[in-house]
Order: sequence, then C-alpha cells, then structure tokens
Amino acid sequence: MLIIATFWVSTLISELFLSFPAVIWVKQSIVWGLFILIPLLMITGGSGFALSKKEHHPLLAQKQRRMPFITLNGLLVLIPAAIYLSWKAQAEIFDVWFYTVQVLELIAGGANFLLLGLNARDGTILSKPIKPDHN
Repeated sequence: MLIIATFWVSTLISELFLSFPAVIWVKQSIVWGLFILIPLLMITGGSGFALSKKEHHPLLAQKQRRMPFITLNGLLVLIPAAIYLSWKAQAEIFDVWFYTVQVLELIAGGANFLLLGLNARDGTILSKPIKPDHN
C-alpha cells in the first residue's frame, strides 16, 4: 500500500506543483516501480488465498468479492494508464488525452487503494485470536 500511495501522491504533487521534467521523471519511475509492485501484489494475494482456503468467514467473503475489482482495475486501467502516461510524458506531449488519462488513473488508483485498505483491515481483524466467551 505504501508503494501505491507513493505513486498516487507523487503524481498529484508533480502535476500540481512541479515542472514538466519532474512529471516526466515521476511517470517513468512509476512504470519502473510496477516491476516491484506487481510481484508484491501477487505474493500478497496468493498468500491470502492460500491461508483462507479452508476458512468460511463473512470477512473472507468480502475480501474475495473485492479482489476481482482490484485485479481488473490494475490490469485494465492502472497498468495501461501508467505506460501510456510515461510514453506521453517522455515525448513531452501534455495534451488533453494525457490529462484525461491522468485523472482516470488518479481515480482508479484511489479506488484500488481504498479497496486494498479494506482488505488489509479485514485481514487484520481475521488474524486476531478469538477470545473465549466466559458466560
């Protein structure tokens, strides 16, 4: 989540307050950062899936319902947007399409951050030991 937050905040700060060379650097760095982020997300998702195989809990069901949205948002929106924005920035083409995709990426990234945060919260709740009822 720290990597995703860094991508999101870096984009926002560079777009609003910094120069075009800074925007170009951020866009290139995000694409390189995907080589770290994607394997980490795969490991996290895979380990969560493996740990939850035999469990039946409402929070697990919620987490599992969120995962397709997180995955599809990443694969169909965020990764292509990051590559497109990096390409446009390197070519120094900051046109209406660049900013349209940029806004879409910020919205989709914020949505994924929220969904991943909800999954992390639910995972934390599930990992706490159950206290016996003393009634």
